[in-house]
Amino acid sequence: MDHTLIALVSIILLVLGIVGTFLPVLPGLLLSLCGLLIYKFGTDTPLSMVYIWIFVFLTAISVVLNYVIPARTTRKYGGTRWGSVGSVVGTLVGMFFIPIPFGFLIGMFLGVFVGELLHDANDKKKAWNSTKGAFIGFLYGTGFNFIVGLAMFLVVLIDIFNN
Repeated sequence: MDHTLIALVSIILLVLGIVGTFLPVLPGLLLSLCGLLIYKFGTDTPLSMVYIWIFVFLTAISVVLNYVIPARTTRKYGGTRWGSVGSVVGTLVGMFFIPIPFGFLIGMFLGVFVGELLHDANDKKKAWNSTKGAFIGFLYGTGFNFIVGLAMFLVVLIDIFNN
């Protein structure tokens, strides 16, 4: 296949991956990683394997952090273990059973809120603060994904212009 066509497909996947860090219907960093891998192995680029391993590692960390960060920030904002568990359960339930683009996010927030109310039905303020913490955690995770996706894009773009 032509080097230019492979580079174009890679760039498209990298851009879609960056967009996917904000839109949950797209598998953000996985698309970016596919674009990076297609570029590395589909062209005769001298791009170092160190970049590949670093980005594979960061993508794997991102997958874990997308579940852990909201649960941790929930606790930081006064949430209990019930809210943290609700965050993870709500995210998974929302991903599969709320058929809208942001279903996982709605599920996560509802999970935190309901989990906290199950713990203490009289303290709605605490449940709300825990939900706020989950939202802040989601923003941290999305920011991390965006930075990693942008870094992959820049590595490929710089390599294209240097060769």
